Order: sequence, then structure tokens, then C-alpha cells
Amino acid sequence: MPIDLQETLVSPRATKKTLAGFEMPVLGYGVYEVPDAVAEDGVEKALKAGYRHIDSARCYENETGCAAAIRKAGLKRSDVFLTTKLNPDDPGILVHTPWGGKEGRLGAWRALVEAQKAGQARSIGVSNFGVHHLEELEEYISHGGGGRIEVGQYELHPWLARAELVDWLRERGAIVQAYSPLTRGTRLGDPILQALGKKHHRSPVQILIRWSLQMVRQAIGVAGFVPLPKTTTAERIAENADVFDFALDEDDMKLLHTGEYSPTDSLWDPTVERD
Repeated sequence: MPIDLQETLVSPRATKKTLAGFEMPVLGYGVYEVPDAVAEDGVEKALKAGYRHIDSARCYENETGCAAAIRKAGLKRSDVFLTTKLNPDDPGILVHTPWGGKEGRLGAWRALVEAQKAGQARSIGVSNFGVHHLEELEEYISHGGGGRIEVGQYELHPWLARAELVDWLRERGAIVQAYSPLTRGTRLGDPILQALGKKHHRSPVQILIRWSLQMVRQAIGVAGFVPLPKTTTAERIAENADVFDFALDEDDMKLLHTGEYSPTDSLWDPTVERD
């Protein structure tokens, strides 16, 4: 199935529909490890630049700043899609990690389902679950646990494409979100990335975001991750959103198929935990 590039040439407000029927903007703004006051300023800048999707987490301790920024930007809460992640013992829209053992994971999921039924969360999902964790959860759901895995959030970039995980989620209709899509800056000097930047007259960062937006598994025919780039600089916030008037061609995407499995933090990959 060919890639429909026009599908990705839209705007940061273009959306993907969750299984529950809610529209998630295809480009998000991440605030990982950003202090609350700084996050407030960054989110306000992002909203003014056109972003309508913010990614936070309880452990980031900046959800209050995110909410304040939405108010300061003069937007209704319903105007902004907020993804947040909580640990297995403190559940929210996404379970942040599979840590806590089977009992903790399934207990967190039960609370998510209850929150969704109560209207406290629109769509629910997981973050950093390996396929074995996902299959455990799917079995629980199929035996009456309730809910659906609507979103999966992972570190994703050309050096960590996680094909098996991505396929598992997409085959079930889940949206795949990509955190650290810019490799935390560790790969921006890569020769292929630099060459593609020159070819398209774009920065390496913009090339990486385009890769994420266009990342297709041909056998499934579903286009694109939802990248969640992080920066607190106004110019870079705008630059990260300025990616909807060009596209990588098929040869470009092949060049970025590295086959590597390289998390930016070699000590942080909960997907492989076996408990």
C-alpha cells in the first residue's frame, strides 16, 4: 500500500480519531522534566504557535503549569487534548510504565476503566509496555476487565522504530505516540540526517518529525506516529510545528530505516522488563 503523503501535509491541528471517537492532534508538545513554571511558559508559547496537544505526566510535576497555560492562552479546556501518564499505583489516561508487577498493572487498568466510565478520561492506554505486557492486558480485557487499549506511547525514532510493538498496537486500532522523537539531540549530527536536511532545506529536527508523522507499516496501511517533541524555546517550538509543507519521499524513508535498537538512555527501557 503506497504512502499517501497528502494525508500528512496538513497542520499541527490535524487529528487522528481514537477508538472512543475523540480527535487527537497529530503533533504534540512534550514537557518531560520541565519545571512547572517553565512548563507553563512553554505550553503557552506552544498553544500560541498552533499546538493543541500537550503531553505531561504526574511524575513530571508540571500538570498545574500546563493547565495554567491553557487558561492564559484564552482557550477552553475542550480546545486542548491533554495526554498525561501516571504510575501503576496512581492511574490516569496512560499507565506510565509496566512496573509494579501484574497486580499493579491490572489494578491500574481497572482504575483507568472506571475513570473513563465516569467521564474523567476520554481515551485510555499505556506507555512503555512491552508486547508481553500488552498481551497480558489484552487477555485481562477479553475476560471482562473492560476498556480498550486506545493509545500506546513509546520512545520512537529512526534508531528505535520498535516494529513489533507498533504493529501490535496498530493492528488493534490504537494510536501510537512517539516521545523523544528528536533523540534528545543525540543524533542530530548523523550524516544521513544532515544530508536529508540539505536536500529539503530543513533542519535535522524537522526531518525527524516528518519521519515520525510519515512512519507507515505498509502491511497495515496506517500512517504516522503522533510525535511529542520537547523544547522551551519559542523559535524551536515554531520550527517543530513548521513541518506540514514538505514530505520525505520513499527513498528518504528507506535511508532512515537504520535497523538499530538504541534507546537514548541505555538504562531506561521498561518494555523488556519481565516481571
